Amino acid sequence: MAWFFSEIEPTNFFTITGEQAKHISLSLRMREGEELTLCCGEYVYPCVIDKTGKGEVKVRVLGKQLCDSEPSVELVLFQALPKGDKMDYIVRKSVELGVKRIVPFLSSRCVSRPDLKTIEKKTARWQKIALSAAEQSRRGMIPTVEQAVSFETAVKMAGGLENTVVFYECGGENPGKVLSPQTRELGIFIGSEGGFAPEEIETLKENGAKVATLGKRILRAETAPVAAISVIMYITGNMG
Repeated sequence: MAWFFSEIEPTNFFTITGEQAKHISLSLRMREGEELTLCCGEYVYPCVIDKTGKGEVKVRVLGKQLCDSEPSVELVLFQALPKGDKMDYIVRKSVELGVKRIVPFLSSRCVSRPDLKTIEKKTARWQKIALSAAEQSRRGMIPTVEQAVSFETAVKMAGGLENTVVFYECGGENPGKVLSPQTRELGIFIGSEGGFAPEEIETLKENGAKVATLGKRILRAETAPVAAISVIMYITGNMG
């Protein structure tokens, strides 16, 4: 069933407008009598399309129930900027797997160093990708993609979280030893193609981060966050 987000609580007969209406009627070609779901806050609202018209779709709300698709762990991905369009893939897959926020950052080994104007454009595109991925995976909220920050700022941001783990290509503890099933708030750091500089790992450790490994194989920059988030969701009981 098609899944959409609404900022306004839908009740009785509700009208969907704007890009969502265009997507429903033109892209998906949905018609009267077909069902869709609207998600607003902690609740989801099963609906049936009553009428489609120019720029709007009217639906009849069939009910209201709690959304149970969000993981128990609030996960923040601190991702060093990779080259090319790899970040598009990282955003999409991270959202599908359950991340709550994504914070791109510039580490010392990042090859990609876009200027502010480019970063703003990229961030806007990544947020659209996050929305699309949240709808596709039936999330209960739209994860936020923040504007890229420096490594130092990312470390400070992570300091406000209960737990922080950096996945280091040169080794570390088994994730099962540094995380527990009861983990409820976590920030994870993933490097770019060149990985982390040793001094960056030391800075993270000095600020309370634990160092973990994803195995003896060296993963690509876009593979590592997918593997790390999957492992975390399994450890915290969010895979079943």
